[in-house]
Amino acid sequence: MQMPPVDQATIDRRLAIAAELRRIVPGDGVIVEEDERRAFESDGLTAYRTMPLIVVLPETTEQVSLVLRYCRDHKIKVVPRGAGTSLSGGALPLADGILLGLGKFNQILEIDYENRCVRAQPGVTNLGITNAVQHDGFYYAPDPSSQIACSIGGNVAENAGGVHCLKYGLTTNNLLGLEVVLMDGEVIRLGGKHLDAEGYDLLGVLTGSEGLLGVVTEVTVRILRRPETQRALLIGFPSSEAAGDCVAGIIGAGIIPGGLEMMDRPAIRAAEDFVNAGYPLDVEALLIVELDGPAPEVDALIEMVETIAEGCGAVSSRRSENEDERLRFWAGRKAAFPAVGRISPDYYCMDGTIPRRQLPAVLKRMSELSEKYGLRVANVFHAGDGNLHPLILYDANNPGELEKAEEFGSDILRLCVEVGGVLTGEHGVGVEKRDLMEVQFDAADLAQQQRLKCAFDPEGLLNPGKMFPKLHRCAEMGRMHIHRGQIPFPDIPRF
Repeated sequence: MQMPPVDQATIDRRLAIAAELRRIVPGDGVIVEEDERRAFESDGLTAYRTMPLIVVLPETTEQVSLVLRYCRDHKIKVVPRGAGTSLSGGALPLADGILLGLGKFNQILEIDYENRCVRAQPGVTNLGITNAVQHDGFYYAPDPSSQIACSIGGNVAENAGGVHCLKYGLTTNNLLGLEVVLMDGEVIRLGGKHLDAEGYDLLGVLTGSEGLLGVVTEVTVRILRRPETQRALLIGFPSSEAAGDCVAGIIGAGIIPGGLEMMDRPAIRAAEDFVNAGYPLDVEALLIVELDGPAPEVDALIEMVETIAEGCGAVSSRRSENEDERLRFWAGRKAAFPAVGRISPDYYCMDGTIPRRQLPAVLKRMSELSEKYGLRVANVFHAGDGNLHPLILYDANNPGELEKAEEFGSDILRLCVEVGGVLTGEHGVGVEKRDLMEVQFDAADLAQQQRLKCAFDPEGLLNPGKMFPKLHRCAEMGRMHIHRGQIPFPDIPRF
């Protein structure tokens, strides 16, 4: 798709703003040329693309503060961006706004083993934190599949999870402190090295706020001792419903695995062909169950899980016998997204969460939706906490297939809410689920959320167009009629 021509007034405005920003961020930190800006036109949701007006790459908190203050004073919109791995369009630029990239904030500032925490800049990768402490027997528990690339600041923005979040929690459960720059340039610090903070839980408010409330410039996270023993099971089932019943059985027995993941046949085959993890190819569904702790406890839990699986109709079971084999089991699951990319020209990655007991029914309904839309779907789940990641396979070169994939995905998310779940588990709302927010929240709920947004960003300049299906001017919020004062969204080019 060809972008519309840029008028001279926009060019002149870009150059004038860039000249001012270069006073704040000298050198190569301000990007104006079209070819260089194109690298930032989308995030991981590549079906949507917009060229930012200007890209700014600051290196210090002071520079971030001065950039935001300048933009506030001149009513310029700002979209924060980390590594750009967001799958919901959370870092999608605006044609009339600045994209504030934090890739140069890539240093670990302090490792404090006595307090079991790490202070890092937001551009440090998730895996980078574990790599910095693993030689001393520590690690950072949240481990999204993109952990080799995604940044810790982005993890905070989306409250990212991962394959071990069932037992060890999401980002919010492992976050101790933040340094945040507000839209007016004010720098605030929340939390610290202590386990709990006094006063209002502003740390919780900022976590998962998708860049709508402030720009994170420093993160303090909790690190954990690596468990004494970790072993994984590969358990195959004749149906996804049987695997879902096993998940419910494991949790119902009071067992909390370190990881509990599920994959269906298309995802199993794609991952095995890609990684050679040792997955069985003659099953309809596969559970990866990891138990950790003291060796005798792990051995006993493995026996219990295998007994539960047998009662649910499992047709195969295999234990990891060493650390390399355990890591290989997980390598297949963590490579599922790129693996599926090898079997389809395009795929649309969804993210909804349901009560665990609803897993068999939801899987059955998704199979029916697949037939309805004539599109294949490969399923990978954080089964233990009900976080679904259906991958809808389509070919964008075929007219109408992207639209069908989007409709299919919307139906999946509506189903999640219908059975008592939510629209997103860790990917965020962004632009992808923005127009579905009214499925989960009524007008009063959304108005209250926007009042919080207004308290942090009264001009609505920070990452506008994300999360809310309708925007209201902050001046109207205290006395608003739900449908007054709406601000139209800009058109978002779709590819």
